[in-house]
Amino acid sequence: MIVNHGFHATMTARPGKGGEVVEMLLKAPSMTHEDCVVFLVGRSAGDPDVIHVTEGWVSDEAHSRFFATAPARALVESLQPLLVGESQYTDEVPVGGKAAF
Repeated sequence: MIVNHGFHATMTARPGKGGEVVEMLLKAPSMTHEDCVVFLVGRSAGDPDVIHVTEGWVSDEAHSRFFATAPARALVESLQPLLVGESQYTDEVPVGGKAAF
């Protein structure tokens, strides 16, 4: 796995909308895109309306190209009404680990 670009995002859903946000993210077009090699969605144990997303991409350019596409823009637009405030982004490059579901 070669990951050269990534980030960790934390977003807060409107009260009671965390499940809907998670459902949309788990169907995100990033999940099946070949240049997206890490896409993890998690929830806060203490507040189910706080959602975390970790993404890893083969390059910054691949990520930028993908987010310029209509499906990616549509996902972002459809998420906005369900969120409160600005999402927080942290630069992160996944280097390994495990995710078993």
